[in-house]
Amino acid sequence: MPLVLVAPPAWPKTPKELWHLVVAGLLMHAVQLGGSHYAQYLGMSAGVAALIISCQPLLTAVVASRFLNERLARGQWAGVFIGLAGVTLVVWHKIDLREVTAGSLAGTLVALAGVTSATLYQKVFSPRSDLKAAAVIQFAASLAVLAPLALAVEGFKFTWAWEMATAIAFLVIFASILGVMVLYWLLRHGGAARVTSMMYLPPVFAVALELALFGVAPGWLTVLGMAVACGGVAMTVWSPRWRSSTS
Repeated sequence: MPLVLVAPPAWPKTPKELWHLVVAGLLMHAVQLGGSHYAQYLGMSAGVAALIISCQPLLTAVVASRFLNERLARGQWAGVFIGLAGVTLVVWHKIDLREVTAGSLAGTLVALAGVTSATLYQKVFSPRSDLKAAAVIQFAASLAVLAPLALAVEGFKFTWAWEMATAIAFLVIFASILGVMVLYWLLRHGGAARVTSMMYLPPVFAVALELALFGVAPGWLTVLGMAVACGGVAMTVWSPRWRSSTS
């Protein structure tokens, strides 16, 4: 909000533009985050949740190549699969299938569908929207949906703790605000498949943060996975011979 007051955004000029931002925001925040966090509330391990949601670049590539005319070369397709293999290695030690239930699996699949649909919807219907206006509108729409659900399902129970407040602030500022803004900005300048391949990188960053903040050294399999994931992203994004048709 301070940024909006200092540098007023360009608000949507028509109800149609507003509606497109609302839909994209509900898919990105309410459906994706609501589904993934509820799945972990039901006991889904972080590793399984991360692996399933990391299928987004592959799912996006399939849909974009079929419906958005984004032609991917063989090297790009190889990069998509290699990146996913790298993420699998990174989160392998955190995968616990014993905690997977029908409800938690459904929640994670809903989250995967939400983030994929949100990315493609934003790309098609609101590619040039003001990023600050989009953030305000999409958070407001998600709040209007999730707040009543939180009250109805959990009774809005809240136990204050500095650790929790810090974690929430980190997620809101870096993941939900800055992360989504960067994603939308990249979608303006590149194909959906190439851009979303970068979603293989958050597990890599998470390992680096664990090492920097908590001194948790990654094992050799995790380090190998980090290298493989970064290599897959590079194959999908950077090679000039493998540019997609929308570049």
